Amino acid sequence: MRILLVDDHEIVRRGLKQLLAEEYPRAVFGEAARVPAARALIAGKDWQLVLLDINLPGGSGLDLVEEVRRLRPAAAVLVLSSYPEEEFAVRAFKLGAAGYLTKASVADEMLTAVRKVLAGGKYVSAALAERLAAALGRPAEQAAHEALSPRELEVLRLVATGRTIKAIAAGFSLSEKTIATYRARIAAKLGLSTNVELARYALQHRLVD
Repeated sequence: MRILLVDDHEIVRRGLKQLLAEEYPRAVFGEAARVPAARALIAGKDWQLVLLDINLPGGSGLDLVEEVRRLRPAAAVLVLSSYPEEEFAVRAFKLGAAGYLTKASVADEMLTAVRKVLAGGKYVSAALAERLAAALGRPAEQAAHEALSPRELEVLRLVATGRTIKAIAAGFSLSEKTIATYRARIAAKLGLSTNVELARYALQHRLVD
C-alpha cells in the first residue's frame, strides 16, 4: 500500500508515518511539505491513501483534494488539519475528501478514520456528526464565505494573516494582478472592502488561527 503524507511540519509527518507503519508494516510512504511537491507526487505515482493538511506553503490543501480526486480517483483522501471541523469539513467533503480530522484527535481515532476510508467509507467525528444531524432540522443558513472558491478562501486566509498581494502571488506562482482579482471577488462576495474587515471576518468565522 502506498501512503502519501502532506504536511509542512516534519515532526507531524514523522509521527504519522510511525503510527501508520505500526498498523501497516508493508506500506510505502511518500512525503511532501509544500503543494508543488505534493502535486508532483500525486501525478507521478498511484496512492491508496493521502493524508493532507489544509494550510500548506505554495497553495491550499483543498486544491490538492480536488487534484487527487481528478488524477487518482481510487485514492482515499483524509484531511488532518488544525482548523475546526465546522468551518472546513463540509467543504472538504464536497471537494472529494473521504474523512476529516482535527490535529487534536487521538491516535486511535485517526487509525479508525484510516481504516474506514480505506474500506471505501466516509469518516466524520462523533461531534461533527451530531452537529450535522442537528443542522438537518434547521433552515439552511449559509455563511457568506461558503460562496468562495477554494482558491478564494485560501487568498482570504492569507490576506487575513497580513500577507501582501505580492507575497501571496509569489506563493501561488501567479501574477499580482490575478491575486488582486481574487481579492476583489472575495470583497464583493463578503460585502467587505478593507483588509481589516476581511481579517475580522476570517477571525470571527475561525478561518485563521
